[in-house]
Amino acid sequence: MELDEKKYLYLLIILPLMVLVFFANLYWKRKKQREFGDLEMVKKLSPESSIFKPVLKLVVLLLAFLGLVIALVNPKIGTKMETVKREGIDIVFAMDVSKSMLAEDVAPNRLDKSKQLLSQIINQLGNDRIGIVAYAGSAFPVLPITTDYSVAKMFLQSMNTEMVSSQGTSLDEAIKLSLTYFDDKSKTSKLLILISDGEDHSDGAESMAEEANKAGMKIITIGVGTEKGATIPLKRNGVVESFQRDNNNEVVITKLNRASLEAIAKATKGGYISGNNTKEVLEYIKNILDKIQKTEFESTEMADYQSQFQWFLGFAFLLLFLDIFLLDKKTKWVKKLDLFNEAS
Repeated sequence: MELDEKKYLYLLIILPLMVLVFFANLYWKRKKQREFGDLEMVKKLSPESSIFKPVLKLVVLLLAFLGLVIALVNPKIGTKMETVKREGIDIVFAMDVSKSMLAEDVAPNRLDKSKQLLSQIINQLGNDRIGIVAYAGSAFPVLPITTDYSVAKMFLQSMNTEMVSSQGTSLDEAIKLSLTYFDDKSKTSKLLILISDGEDHSDGAESMAEEANKAGMKIITIGVGTEKGATIPLKRNGVVESFQRDNNNEVVITKLNRASLEAIAKATKGGYISGNNTKEVLEYIKNILDKIQKTEFESTEMADYQSQFQWFLGFAFLLLFLDIFLLDKKTKWVKKLDLFNEAS
């Protein structure tokens, strides 16, 4: 079983609130009855009033609300197994998480812009397998090759400049680690989408790209930032406290190094595009993907989950319908049960 919309489970907090309101109202009624006169006399004046019925109405309403919440959550149950065959390519997203990606020469900053771009690219994929690599002064595997796009986007959004301890930007390390994601024996097309401002503090990125080309990997580079550059704000709780400085205590101005990214892409017969315009990037990547040969790379058994919300919705509406007929007056069968000693 899986829950489709877990966020609605927070509505369950309303259930104890409903109980509190019920007992607060009950207390208020008793208080007003005492002010009116003797409780025993009040009971005699309204002999058909039931204590049990309001409690029963509360239970019915609680169960109905619970049913509605579960319907919103939409539980799913795997009812059958089926074979799924996929045709696509293997794609690794390598994202720069160095401090320079905090520069705000593109809104909201280079890092958040990169997340937006990669998330949008994932949204337009079909049956491709994807993996994620983070890199700064070294490279770090974030997510292995998978077909679960929702998990990939979750990991993508959690990426930040603190996840790689060694600072700087090592593009060759990013390419080297990305190569390990691909199966050498597989005939599936291999694509690396590398997003960065292009500032490279290591040597050998272009030669590593040539090695990747020999392994059959194509690299698309996306440049984020401007050639004019910007400072790197250091924030705490969203407030700028200072700016990144170099060893000479000079404020660092980080600039887009387009030439470096173009050279890497050219070494694998790939391509480069500026990441400042989301629409252009998506169209460019789509055109690239349409031209790459797709391969059947997976034949797996998958559970076909079916929604079960309709049962809980029907249960909730049935209880709400019954609640209409639950009056606060005593009924014969309730009198016979005498659950609250009402017959005396």
